Amino acid sequence: MAAAKRQFINTIDTISLWVVEDDNFFRTAICSLLGETPGFECKQAFSSAEDALKALEDDYAPEVVLMDIGLPGMSGIEGVKRIKAISPATDIIILTIKEGDQEVFNAICAGANGYLLKNAMPEEIVQAVKEVVGGGAPMNAQIARKVLTMFTKFTVPEADYGLTTREKEILKLLIDGLTKKQIADKLFLAYYTIDTHMKNIYEKMQVHSRSEAVAKALKEKLL
Repeated sequence: MAAAKRQFINTIDTISLWVVEDDNFFRTAICSLLGETPGFECKQAFSSAEDALKALEDDYAPEVVLMDIGLPGMSGIEGVKRIKAISPATDIIILTIKEGDQEVFNAICAGANGYLLKNAMPEEIVQAVKEVVGGGAPMNAQIARKVLTMFTKFTVPEADYGLTTREKEILKLLIDGLTKKQIADKLFLAYYTIDTHMKNIYEKMQVHSRSEAVAKALKEKLL
């Protein structure tokens, strides 16, 4: 029964929100602000991530959660991970007192969709929720750059081993099954020139034979 409820309430024009914040005054204020905004409904407010996770066992997941990063007990970062594990489609906006904080970056990496400063103006809070529901990610340039830099480190650049255009052309013909003589005739080059190119190809690709070069080129989709 609980698992069946881990879906959004299909309310046509209303965005359902939860607030997770340990400061009672701020929690009440932000929930009131969102609840009084047309198109928003602050359905629940919690003082801890543990309480929010417990509620997910028996209630529909909200479309958006505003999560304090500095919660007592379970941290906001861990709360992000747990909520995302239960409801990946729920957008989570981190609430923090400092922009550019390393913890904010860690929360984004954990799955948060953006963050808000706690001293943000009411219109900024409303805009951030609208932005995240629309597929955006409210965050400043400093955090965005950190995130992009992190993902760049995990991106493996396409390897071409420094092959020249001619070497790639010859490698393609090797893959097609042509012999050295056939390649020389097709490219109107001397046999020894093709032989020299092939030696360079083997050295750059760190292989020792035609079959190894062809297998590596196919496996790594070099051409």
